[in-house]
Amino acid sequence: MYCCVNLNVPVLQLFFNDHDTTPDFRLSRESLAVLLELLCQERRHGWGATIETLVFLFWLASGASYRVVARVFGMPRSTVHCIVHRVTEEVVAIRHRVICLPKTPEDLAAVTQGFKGLARHRAFLKAAGAIDGCHVRIKPPSGPDGHCYRNRKLFSSIILQAVCDHQGRFIDTYVGWPGSVHDSRVLRHSPLYRRGFYPPPGHFILADGGYPCLQHPLPLITPFKRPVEGVGAQRFNSHHSRARSIIECAFGMMKTRFRAIFLQALEVHHTFVPQVITACAVLHNICLGAGDIMAPEDEVQDDMPEDEEGENVLEAVSGAPWRDQLSAEVSALEEVLPDHDYI
Repeated sequence: MYCCVNLNVPVLQLFFNDHDTTPDFRLSRESLAVLLELLCQERRHGWGATIETLVFLFWLASGASYRVVARVFGMPRSTVHCIVHRVTEEVVAIRHRVICLPKTPEDLAAVTQGFKGLARHRAFLKAAGAIDGCHVRIKPPSGPDGHCYRNRKLFSSIILQAVCDHQGRFIDTYVGWPGSVHDSRVLRHSPLYRRGFYPPPGHFILADGGYPCLQHPLPLITPFKRPVEGVGAQRFNSHHSRARSIIECAFGMMKTRFRAIFLQALEVHHTFVPQVITACAVLHNICLGAGDIMAPEDEVQDDMPEDEEGENVLEAVSGAPWRDQLSAEVSALEEVLPDHDYI
């Protein structure tokens, strides 16, 4: 049997009276409908799938404590705790349907054409993604291992490594490493690196200077390190930056949508943080697919680029010759003007 819903709750009145859901839940009605369809959970008891999803989204959107959310919805605090954890698990469970690599040659071609447009140069026609890491603030864990979560900017965090396509949609995520770990070490332990199933042969992923330039097992093309010598290398770095910055834009859009989660320390146990971050990434993709785009704000960029030393042991099969070849193409070919805008 379902619990009785108090329709006098202001946020529920707004929802059931067809008002805009974005201010309170950070998702448009179209995005919310897609999410509910993907979850398609029929509750035989409790508050019902729709109400529980709204409670979860309000908690994400507001960053409020379980006690505050309980007062807003008129339900026990312990119930809010259970709902948030249960719906988070349900959203994480659908991640492989929402966060996925290009499935067909046509999908891959759309991504590579998109990166060529972002870079404004045909030399980047084989770019199949952009990768970066994002530090998510957490409450410092107690115990002897708490210092492991303190990053170079001296706050405690957990790292989200993500690869996105030309539109800022995440196609791969890997979450959970403590903030003190270098991006290249996170990369080395990720399934994307260990399995080597993406990108296809002849393609590469764009990365910043915190990563090694690799050809195998994961093709990564990074910019030339500073100081950059020669006009060709400078031009290559400029085109590279134009295309690679889409991953920063993707993080920016997600941070803007869920400001309360990403711009203050998450007030949950650190073992629950990876699930919350993954859920946010899933919701980000759902919103993009529904045309629910929230432009990133300048001030949401909170990450510092990693130093360029890193764990260069990864460069067993260096991608430097490939990068030199791409740089030569940039110098030899005319710049291609974009045929439309990319976001």
